[in-house]
Amino acid sequence: MELFRQPNIDWLGKKWYFLGFSLIFSVAGVLSLLFWHHLPLGVDFKGGTHVTVAFAAPPNEDHIRNAFDKAGIHDERVQRISGAGTAGGSQVSNQVVIALPEATASDTNHDQGRAAVENALAANYHDSAFQVLQVDIVGPTAGKQLQKQAIYATIYSLVGMLAYLWFRFELIYGVAAVVAVFHDTLITIGAFSLTNQEITLTVIAAILTLIGYSMNDTVVVFDRIRENLATSRRETLPDVVNRSINQTLSRTVLSSGLTFLTVMSLFLFGGEVLHGFSFALVVGILIGTYSSIAVAAPMLVAWQGYRASKGKAAATLPAGRARA
Repeated sequence: MELFRQPNIDWLGKKWYFLGFSLIFSVAGVLSLLFWHHLPLGVDFKGGTHVTVAFAAPPNEDHIRNAFDKAGIHDERVQRISGAGTAGGSQVSNQVVIALPEATASDTNHDQGRAAVENALAANYHDSAFQVLQVDIVGPTAGKQLQKQAIYATIYSLVGMLAYLWFRFELIYGVAAVVAVFHDTLITIGAFSLTNQEITLTVIAAILTLIGYSMNDTVVVFDRIRENLATSRRETLPDVVNRSINQTLSRTVLSSGLTFLTVMSLFLFGGEVLHGFSFALVVGILIGTYSSIAVAAPMLVAWQGYRASKGKAAATLPAGRARA
């Protein structure tokens, strides 16, 4: 199915606009990570306690925060759970998740976080006005281990993809694809920092998913470039790259567009539990689709131009070397 019939867009002619767009969002994310909200790690990584509390009436989040302030707890996070169903005998919309910092949860005392929540609420609410439904605790030691495992998983996935593309195409193809994926990951994490949303294990799962999705989209474009190089010996690489992107544009928009609609539905209607996961995918799919066209392909052309300016052979896959 073709969404566009023979598009003829000069993508490489707009590379400076693409570079400006990428720089704006990348720099904004880095500044937020360094100076503003930093990296907003969730309980999964920094340790702490998540307590789900059901109220008899719709709760006021400001009142809950005031109750914790009076109890001497100032770093809590209070999030309302959205939904129309029932859980634990109460409306889901009457439930909140209270995240307490690491200081209220330790490896040796797992009841400290729950007690802190119950004491703070009991001082400001009647006993029948609230009920603790669930307590999730991650000790600081386990949190640090999860941080390392998440970093290793991301690095291993990038190294594995670089090795595959080096074998399947040429090294520059792999480098360009990995740079594009790193660009996607940086902007996605920066978006979490800018919006001050916690990064949890489910968010890491979403980031690994978008790494694979973005890489797949980039490989499709690179494969078409390789095919066209084998059949168009007289065309320059910029012309081949532009034509290849245009030829795969319908496939890119259809596959990315349908996936985007799915994750957007999760983001809008999936509730608080899936909010971070779906937000990462919404941002990642948009940026990942963009980077396959605006980052990976122009980088390939720029590297060939650089080698040509130094009098070296082009580092692209010559015609006739296409691998099955």
